[in-house]
Amino acid sequence: MKTLRLILGDQLNLQHSWFREVDPDCVYLMAEMRQETDYVKHHIQKVVAFFLAMRSFAKALKSQGHQVIYYKIGDEKNPQILEELISREIDTQGAEKFEYLLPDEYRLDEQLQNITKSLKIESSHSDTEHFLTDRNTLKDFFKGKKQLVMESFYRMMRKKYNIMMEGEEPEGGQWNYDKSNRKKWKGDPAIPEELDLRKDVSEVLEEVHQAGIPTIGNIEPEKFNWPTTREEGLELLDHFRENLLVHFGDFQDALHTDEKFLFHSRLSFAMNVKLISPKEVIDAVIKQYRKKENEIDISQVEGFVRQILGWREFMRGIYWKEMPEYKEKNELSNHHPLPDFYWTGNTEMNCLKHSIKQSLDEAYAHHIQRLMITGNFALLTQCDPDEVDAWYLGIYIDAIEWVEITNTRGMSQFADGGIVATKPYVSSANYINKMGNYCSGCTYDHNKKTTEDACPFNALYWNFLDAKKEVFKDNPRMGMMMNLLAKKDEKEMDQIRKRAKKIIEHPDQF
Repeated sequence: MKTLRLILGDQLNLQHSWFREVDPDCVYLMAEMRQETDYVKHHIQKVVAFFLAMRSFAKALKSQGHQVIYYKIGDEKNPQILEELISREIDTQGAEKFEYLLPDEYRLDEQLQNITKSLKIESSHSDTEHFLTDRNTLKDFFKGKKQLVMESFYRMMRKKYNIMMEGEEPEGGQWNYDKSNRKKWKGDPAIPEELDLRKDVSEVLEEVHQAGIPTIGNIEPEKFNWPTTREEGLELLDHFRENLLVHFGDFQDALHTDEKFLFHSRLSFAMNVKLISPKEVIDAVIKQYRKKENEIDISQVEGFVRQILGWREFMRGIYWKEMPEYKEKNELSNHHPLPDFYWTGNTEMNCLKHSIKQSLDEAYAHHIQRLMITGNFALLTQCDPDEVDAWYLGIYIDAIEWVEITNTRGMSQFADGGIVATKPYVSSANYINKMGNYCSGCTYDHNKKTTEDACPFNALYWNFLDAKKEVFKDNPRMGMMMNLLAKKDEKEMDQIRKRAKKIIEHPDQF
């Protein structure tokens, strides 16, 4: 039976069972489409990375003997829309069956369901064989429970896959070493040199420009340094476990003006397009930890494993449990526009300037920069979560909706009302100063609240708690802060509200 199989841009899993044998009656279909480049304005490095990874994947399939039809973004016969692409290729190939891999984005899942309903030939779908859970694992695990607590899900996953376990107990006697993962990096230990995967992407960059794709961010064509093949993904994994893992846990929350990546792995893009799998990443890290010649503390390893085995799978489970309603949630009723400086980095606030300019230059920021700098400011200024979502989804190379929206609308903006997080992740300048050197040399004083030279985060923080106090008054995790808020005299609160109002109404002046 002649079969047409669709592969999307984030389904680049060469280890998939589809590819174990070459079937002469099977044709694989891949395409770079304006449908995917234009639904949100993406970072230029993200568009380039996807196209390069897709092309490399198609080339690898062809080298194995598989039949592949591939449309580049500028091909004249590229319809740029999924429905037209599938319909035409079914007719052209004389296909008697259409197959696809389950998408990880709700909009594409819905689109493909509608497409297959209209087809006159047989159709079916398969799992991507990438994740360690299926779409319903989290939903089933928390059935009948009031709260979706990541820690309990994470412990279940550790047991299920026997990862760092001693019978039924966690290796080392603790499940979680998060309290050991909060050190400030002050220049020591030295950070190993970044792995050089640089390649000249001028050709594909020119194709993107010729196609007129709207993008954000910056790119140096001859210095593009992201993995776009499975081999490069594995090389980056080896570099991380051999050079960075030893200090990853200690400094995973650290912030520093001179170091963009610190001890982070930079594996998220390779994982999210499925060049490498979460299981092989975890296995490689634990293998490194087990080597006798190494002296890697368990806290470094557990901190990393928790992000992959726990948080990543947890967020995906939340996504499939709560969509499509999740995308509309705005439980705090925030509606202010995102400041213009999120697109330029032009602000006097040092932490935001560095985090945003890094994002524009690298299509990357680590989780604390995203959560406690850009996300924190957006929440404190009560920005519309729709605008926040669009920014995060567009600017980061690893941002695909299943992982972006749960982290942004849920963890960062608390727009889901507490589905993901039990409290909002907001802070004053105190936390930012504690975790890095951003406050040093800043125009604003992190110790002041209401004067013209006071750090905007301080007035915004107390104003936010005051503005949303009815929402948080019964939240047990907010009890201490609500009590501190209640003790503030009205004169101070009046000054705080006035300062915050000025910042919220004119953020681009700060």
